[in-house]
Amino acid sequence: MIQIAEVYSSLQGEGRLAGTPSVFVRTSGCNLRCSWCDTPFTSWKPSGTNRSVNDLVQEVLSHNLTHVVITGGEPLLSPDINLLCNRLKKSKQHITIETAATVIPDKDPPSVNLMSLSPKLQSSTPASKTGWQRRHEDRRRRDDVIQRLRATPSQIKFVIDSPSDLDEAILWLRELGIRPRSKEARHVYLMPQGVTLPQLQKETGWLHSACESLGFQFCQRHHISWFGNTRGT
Repeated sequence: MIQIAEVYSSLQGEGRLAGTPSVFVRTSGCNLRCSWCDTPFTSWKPSGTNRSVNDLVQEVLSHNLTHVVITGGEPLLSPDINLLCNRLKKSKQHITIETAATVIPDKDPPSVNLMSLSPKLQSSTPASKTGWQRRHEDRRRRDDVIQRLRATPSQIKFVIDSPSDLDEAILWLRELGIRPRSKEARHVYLMPQGVTLPQLQKETGWLHSACESLGFQFCQRHHISWFGNTRGT
């Protein structure tokens, strides 16, 4: 069983496959509590329904698309995630998993076509009054997990809220063996933090220029401009 917040079809709005018609399977439950989380119904106040793998596969296939994005929350916390991915692969689905890259299932990483890794920078840590500051900070960086997940075709996506975030991301990437303007740098996406167009546009100029200089990809949040910050999109 997997706790599911929502299943819907839309267009992938971020990263390498932006614009691709996809079915989104959003799991509920997360081991982090990002201060700017845009899906609090899967983390701060997790909600959803326990669904069987068979039920989920049938619903995904009913959309008659070939790409599925398993996101969250943190999908790699789900005990049946490997089984779900195996069943979807047998059904000829292209699978992307979106993860903060802090955990790996007991039976090794699931078999997918694209592992979209979104490590959380220090600016994601919530205030101490929430009761989550220490737990979040202790859990958010797991370089050993990142390196294992990178064995699968992958992209790394950082949410950037300030120039200091960019500095932290560059240092972190260097420690992972990924240098600016290197071959691996083209698989790094830097995305402005925000859930409204004005917020995103405020950071776009300088961050886009930085990406061009460093050899990283600037990551649009297309779904915000296409649909607004609404569920099911």
